[in-house]
Amino acid sequence: MGQNFGTDRRAFLRAVGVTGGAGTMLATMGALGLAPTARAAEVPAYRAPSPGDFSLTGRAAASVVVVGGGIAGLTTAYELGKAGYDVTVLEARERTGGRNFTVRGGDTTTDTLGQRQTARFSRGQYLNAGPARIAQWMLTMDYCRELGVPVEVFTNANADAYVFNAAAGMTAPVRHRTAKADVYGYVSELLAKATDQGALDAALTADDRERLLTFLRGFGSIGGRTDGWRYTGGGRRGYAEDPGAAGTPGTVLGDVPDVSEVFASGVGRYLSFELGYDQAMLMFQPVGGMDRIPEALARAVGGRRIRTGAQVTDITGSADGVSVTYRSGGRTRRVTADYCVAALPPNILARTGHNLGAAVQTALEACVPSSAGKIGLEYRSRWWETGHGIYGGITETDLDLAHIWYPSHGFLGERGVVVGYYNTGAAADAYGALTPREREARAVAHGVRIHGDVYRTELASSFSHHWRQTPHVEAAWHSLRGGPDAPVFAALNEPAGRVYFAGDHLSHAIAWQHGAFASARKVVTQLHARVLA
Repeated sequence: MGQNFGTDRRAFLRAVGVTGGAGTMLATMGALGLAPTARAAEVPAYRAPSPGDFSLTGRAAASVVVVGGGIAGLTTAYELGKAGYDVTVLEARERTGGRNFTVRGGDTTTDTLGQRQTARFSRGQYLNAGPARIAQWMLTMDYCRELGVPVEVFTNANADAYVFNAAAGMTAPVRHRTAKADVYGYVSELLAKATDQGALDAALTADDRERLLTFLRGFGSIGGRTDGWRYTGGGRRGYAEDPGAAGTPGTVLGDVPDVSEVFASGVGRYLSFELGYDQAMLMFQPVGGMDRIPEALARAVGGRRIRTGAQVTDITGSADGVSVTYRSGGRTRRVTADYCVAALPPNILARTGHNLGAAVQTALEACVPSSAGKIGLEYRSRWWETGHGIYGGITETDLDLAHIWYPSHGFLGERGVVVGYYNTGAAADAYGALTPREREARAVAHGVRIHGDVYRTELASSFSHHWRQTPHVEAAWHSLRGGPDAPVFAALNEPAGRVYFAGDHLSHAIAWQHGAFASARKVVTQLHARVLA
């Protein structure tokens, strides 16, 4: 190669960057002994850009305008900022975070119907109106670590929370542990009887049958062969009087319902959600509120790079750059950059002027907005702890409030905020059509059916939020028929000229911050490889 080695090497690295992305190029640089560290020779799942990427390619960092200051937009700006990109973030609302919204005392919102609310929560109390839990495998945990956001356990499943199915004729709630014991017990009894009577002989060997029967005895807490494999209840269902000192063995809950009653109650349908990959314990939440994450991201990006109150009205791409027009302070302004990342909700982008092509518009319109709402009920006492022994967790219902969440922080304190409903779809829209006062009355009336009058008498204040009525968002998340890899969405998975697209809707973790982080990382990798090449 002789004296042309430097030129040839640079061309080679550019080619690698084009075909394999920045991570592959950096790994190749490491193999050539050119990377900053030996570990760069490895190929990680994601490699954050750095200034060192440019020093060996003869390129310089580009300018990028990010439209949307939610998790995807902030993450894009944060990751590109690590390599020195000139990044500007435009956010239509007066706050960053997007659907990551934590409501505290004094916060005021006005929805698209003109309804204005001001939260009256006391100091230290809050409602995570958007995302509220994090599975431990998610990228969200990695960013909490990297950004120094402390986390604590979110109690997603609690054996002492309740199940209440009014449609099945239930007049009183049943503890989650009791429902689980009865369902697992009877399922085990029925399967054990079928197995012992030879119904599974075609599928199981004799040894398999005995192993299965041994498992079912423990899984369902049922009797043995001499007892007819019967389920008769026991301590797993709970105690009417808890075990105590000597002479106080406790009183096991009696009145075990028969198998027909258990299945007719429908309680079993709530038992599988905790097995879901994205719902299984342990789960976590940031200490002090979920918005600690976008706050940390915004600090890392730098306030001078973020313009709030900037409503984008047009995105125009050209062969050598992108021009973004926006309204701010009653004036029309414009920012130009080498590239743009559109990280605003697709339903909002679909109504924004652009020259990105018919395929992009079709894909945006195919992203269907979904509804969800929550209400935070602050109570003067933590009666769910003192009166029910419930410390965090979720009560599941078939009422239109769907779920009742008990706070996973502030245990043994004086006050707390209960999520009085977290509902979706038609139920969320039904509450959204009400005034905030009417939402509170409806949610409390249902809660009284489960917890009694204390649900009303100890109430101090409430704040409700409906995502379809949130300006500049108008969706809780988006449903993509066939998933983000369906052909109709291909135009959003690749750049339209110099405009890239990011958001949780372009992931396989829709409605999770993890999806927004993953999508942002993908776009950063694509854009960075293009700049390096």
